[in-house]
Amino acid sequence: MNPASATHPGAFHRFAERLVFGNRPAVLVVFALITLAMAFFASQLRVDAGFKKQVPLQHEYMQTFLDYERDFGGANRILIAVVDKGGDMFNLPFMQAMENITLEAKSIDNVDEARLRSIFTPNVRYIEVVEDGLDAGNVIPNGFSPNLEGFAPTPEQFATVRDNIVKAGIVGRLVAKDFSGAMVWVDLVPEDPEHGIHVDYNKIAAQLEALRGKYENEHIGVHVIGFAKMVGDITDGARSVIGFFFLTIAFTWLLLFVYSSSAKLASLTVFCALISVLWMLGALRLLGFGIDPMNMLTPFLIFAIAVSHGEQMINRFRGELFFGGLEDGSVEELRRREGVDPATAARLAFRMLLVPGSVALIAGCIGFATILIIPVRIIFELAITATIGVGLTILTDLVLLPVLLSYTRLRNLPRKREYRLRQLTQFDKLWAVLARFARPVPAAVIIAIGVAAWLAASHYGSRVMIGDAQEGVAELRPDARYNQDARLISEKFALGVDILNVIAEAAPSACIGSYPVMETLDRFAWHMRNVEGVAQVMTLPSAAKLVHAGWNEGNVRYRALPRDSDTLRQDTQGFETDTGLLNGDCSAMPVMMFLTDHRATTIDRVVAAVKQFRDDNGLFAGPDVNLRKQLAEEAAAAQARGETTTSHRINLRLATGNVGVMAATNDEVRAVKRTMLLLLYAAVFVMCLLSFRNPLAALCIVLPLVLVTELGHALMVELDIGMKVNTLTVIALGVGIGVDYAIYIFARMREAMQAGKPLTESYFSALKTTGIAIFYTALTLAVGVFTWVFSDLKFQADMGVMLTFMFVVNMIAAIVFLPALCRWLLRPRERVV
Repeated sequence: MNPASATHPGAFHRFAERLVFGNRPAVLVVFALITLAMAFFASQLRVDAGFKKQVPLQHEYMQTFLDYERDFGGANRILIAVVDKGGDMFNLPFMQAMENITLEAKSIDNVDEARLRSIFTPNVRYIEVVEDGLDAGNVIPNGFSPNLEGFAPTPEQFATVRDNIVKAGIVGRLVAKDFSGAMVWVDLVPEDPEHGIHVDYNKIAAQLEALRGKYENEHIGVHVIGFAKMVGDITDGARSVIGFFFLTIAFTWLLLFVYSSSAKLASLTVFCALISVLWMLGALRLLGFGIDPMNMLTPFLIFAIAVSHGEQMINRFRGELFFGGLEDGSVEELRRREGVDPATAARLAFRMLLVPGSVALIAGCIGFATILIIPVRIIFELAITATIGVGLTILTDLVLLPVLLSYTRLRNLPRKREYRLRQLTQFDKLWAVLARFARPVPAAVIIAIGVAAWLAASHYGSRVMIGDAQEGVAELRPDARYNQDARLISEKFALGVDILNVIAEAAPSACIGSYPVMETLDRFAWHMRNVEGVAQVMTLPSAAKLVHAGWNEGNVRYRALPRDSDTLRQDTQGFETDTGLLNGDCSAMPVMMFLTDHRATTIDRVVAAVKQFRDDNGLFAGPDVNLRKQLAEEAAAAQARGETTTSHRINLRLATGNVGVMAATNDEVRAVKRTMLLLLYAAVFVMCLLSFRNPLAALCIVLPLVLVTELGHALMVELDIGMKVNTLTVIALGVGIGVDYAIYIFARMREAMQAGKPLTESYFSALKTTGIAIFYTALTLAVGVFTWVFSDLKFQADMGVMLTFMFVVNMIAAIVFLPALCRWLLRPRERVV
């Protein structure tokens, strides 16, 4: 776009200008009505957290998860550890609290009572060999009733309970290794919206916290971990986001006031940005979405983007209002120029920024939309919501704001004009230095530095972990109560909430009719016990061996699997489905692995060991083969013929448990991270190509984004931030938002070059007229998100650091590398004076 086009706009500009400014009162009425409607819908928003929203349901592992969710429970387990602070659980107050917590845990919403386990539930039993055969019973014997009035347990009774715990083999699982506490396992019923089963995780978290508050005291500690509690803690931390939002608004207004020296202009910019946020929240409700705690940062981003583009509109409006056009030329020249009235200034600003502003915002939309390739529901909601939010910003910043500016009368106009003149000249020396970057030799040096930095960052950034890079819940601070509870449970028990289940599919009744199946599973369990990161493995064959030894006077030499089916039946018939070790017809048996943590390296190591074992032993039929169904059909057909058949085939399927979910999510991130960025770069390139009609110009804008993205990966390695769904989205958003700087600078450069100015002078003119606005935009965005560093949520703090880096470094890259690339890609032979 050249200066002439500003005076004589094209057909599209004329139509848009006539539509907006020819009907200003109607435009304001329409915006007011829409804002009222969106405010109504936004007021109906509710927090909506869901377990299945955060998992890639189409992944192979998640298909296994869904197939066996009802048989063995999902990954949605809660662990409540009750610990005696004196180090000995065998006392009356502890037993009273333990029994009460077990009973009250049943009343928590959506609890699957059949799977609830503790030393006080009847499904936790012991078996021992006695003189007359076998003896079995509940771990807590009849008559041991801690909460019965007047009950006073004797040392002998406590000794009996302790012996029963040892005989039941639950030390390290339901009882602490040092007998300082015990555990309540709580499984929630699977979510099933189609059948009306909804899980309110925040309500469950509140119930768990109430349970803790009721029984925790100076003698007893109550420690709770699990997805529901994690969601509750994240939601509590997310409430602090509201405070940070108001803090961001205050900082933003202050910086805008310093930049514009006008409370009116600062207030209008913030007002239009808030309208964008309000419209986005209303659209969220209209789409049937809620606010997920993990998406609480989206309003921040929409506000920041809207302020960024509003600042450009104010910058152009002031140029027209004070000087009647571009603010280039000497101070003397600018002093001689006459400004225009606010209505004309707003109209001209609208005309000049409609295309570059729309292109930049559409690029932001594309940045959000590209993350749709991540097949996770929560990301789908974030992408749709944020894309709509950025799209609405086109209306609020490029239509509403200029219309409001057209009615704005600034007081002390001469003083503000002088303030702007000082702004334009105080950085002239800096702009002159930066303009030299457009000369051939400095440009070549800068490009060489950029290439070296890209190579180094790519090499270092390639070490970024896919998944969590740290122990505990990465979304919370290391000293958060949840992470403290997780560490204590990991120390005192041989397990935690990090569980990976491999489902072994076989023929019906395989556990009693196929020694090879049971022996193979036993070997697999032994193999996995020796993998670093696996704390404990539970399988039906392991439990059956203990029972077999029990039938033989407890002799450890008999702790082996019998080869004949009758003895196998005897050893396994006592295990019910509620143990989680088998399904109803014993055609599926999970191998439960309790991991020391869920760091990406641990998950990758364990999953690789599973795959290696099943490949070496031919134990995987393939992701699309339902071996269990095939074997069941073969068995039914044989039975119909009056024959008996036994199959020893096994299909080891990954994976259920929360670690299975994490492994699937990590796989999806690993699969799409490069594709997503390539799509994003390609989309931004196409948008710039359509706008500027020059592929080399589009390349000049995109290449600095590529460099900054790789630098962002290197920063993640340095800060020990893993590549997860939320960090991947931040990288994409950084590209989508960061391209704004280069687009606005290049648009100004292009105007000057089309007017006949050489590249160096054009770049100086672009910096002089838009450089301060670019700097203040980056500063405003960076200050707004940097406040997140002080959030209670670690993932918000990490995102604050990442986005601050992306905003600032993208600005620097646009200023430094754009002219150098333009020199050698656009005008390599231009004479430099």
